[in-house]
This record gives sequence, C-alpha cells and structure tokens, in this order.
Amino acid sequence: MIPDLLTAAQFSTVYNSLSLVIAAQLFTAIFLLVSLPRVLPRYRPALTIALIVCGIAAYHYFRIFDSFNAAFSTESLGGVGDFTTTAGAGFNEGYRYVDWLLTVPLLLVELIAVLGLARAMQNRLLYQLVPAAIAMIVLGYPGEISEDLTVRTVFGVLSTIPFLFILWVLFVQLSKSLATQPEAVRGTLSRLRYLLVLSWGVYPIAYLLPALDLGADGWVWKQVGYSIADIVAKAVYAIIIFQVAKTKSWIEDPAFQAQERSHGDEVVTQGKRGSA
Repeated sequence: MIPDLLTAAQFSTVYNSLSLVIAAQLFTAIFLLVSLPRVLPRYRPALTIALIVCGIAAYHYFRIFDSFNAAFSTESLGGVGDFTTTAGAGFNEGYRYVDWLLTVPLLLVELIAVLGLARAMQNRLLYQLVPAAIAMIVLGYPGEISEDLTVRTVFGVLSTIPFLFILWVLFVQLSKSLATQPEAVRGTLSRLRYLLVLSWGVYPIAYLLPALDLGADGWVWKQVGYSIADIVAKAVYAIIIFQVAKTKSWIEDPAFQAQERSHGDEVVTQGKRGSA
C-alpha cells in the first residue's frame, strides 16, 4: 500500500521521523544501561526490560529506515525532484509488527516489575496482560497489510477486543495494587497508565488513515504517527519507569539514598573544578 510517488518534502518527513526514533530509542537504552546501579537490585529488572524494549525498537527502526530508503529513489527522475518507488523493492511494514509483538508485552511487564508486587499478584497480572497484548498485535497485522477496507476494519475491530481487556486490567485490577505503592510515586504510576493508553491510541488512528483515501499524505502521516507513538510508549515511558524505580529505591533504603546524593554532590564538585 505504499504510494507510487513521494514529494521531496514527504520523503524528508518520513526520513527524519524514522531517524528521530532511532536516536531516541538508542540513547535511551544507553542511559538506562549506565543508570542500572542507581536503583536497588529489586527494581533493576524493570530497567533492564525497558533497556531491552528500547534496544529492540532501535534495531527494528534501523531495518525500517533501510527498507524505506531502498523503497524510494529519484533515479527514474534523473536523480532530482520527487521520489518514486524503486523497481524490485518494497517497504516492509512487517518490521513494525515484529517489533510490537516483542515490545508491547514487555512494556506491560516493565510496569508490573517496577511495582514490586508479591509474586502471586505479579504472575496473575502477567498471565492476563501478556497474552492479551500478543493477541492485539497478531490480530492487527492482517488488516495492516491488506488493501481491502473490509478486511482492515474486521481485523481492526478484532484487535480492539484484547486492547479493551488490557484497559480493564490496567484501570480496574491494577488500581487495587496502586494503593499499596508509596505516596510519592502513586500519582506517577497512575498517570503512567494513561500515558501508555494515550500513546497506544495513536496506533489505531494511524492504522485507519489509509481508509480516508488521503493518498501519499495519508501514508506519510501514518509513518509519522507510528514513530511518535513509539517514542512516547517506549523512550518516554522508560524514563518515567526509571524515575519511579529511583524514587522507590530512595524511600525504601535511606542509606542508598545518602550514597546516591553523596555521589551526585561529588560529580557536581568535580564539574565545577573542571570548568574553573
């Protein structure tokens, strides 16, 4: 369903949005890697999962970026002006779904891990959320690759069913667990669910854009929409998970907090000496 022709502006819009996602995911993963020692061991699995999510996303966006560059060129127009589809090449939208099949369940595991719940409660929530997340992605894929509006609509509706179940778990089942969290992070964790849902809400909008018959513009904004949603749902989400893990670590272990503060003061002092 890729357009036969993109203007230079349309090509640059997709090119730059894909590049932005690669940078966001890659450097968020690096930040999380170096920040692992800044939280207690019990919260490091949450950061490790967040790091893996961003790493998977960065890898797949490299593949998407290469696929996009291969799919369009200016060769047929003398190397200047508009971009046309390259003979024998195509844009592989499947990379996104492979990415989501891996990362969407992990995003939910991230959230459960940072809560630090009892093992039985963790397992119960994960057994509900992970299969639903996988079903949501698998059911959306046939519609994504179909040019038939009816097929897109049917599979779009089917993928919405597990999505609604995830919402029920997050906002009904999980609410009971949030009451046990420290007051300093309770509000952040509650809002984190909304961030996840709002970022996921971009996907069905982008999914439906081709149905509006907007031509190349619809395809371009679908790619931009997916890219923005992936930055928010993975990179921004991961930074907030880190802040929650850090805050809980400080609350639960005053000695660890004092050590972190001391290290921070030392870094600031060294920075002032270096600038002097």
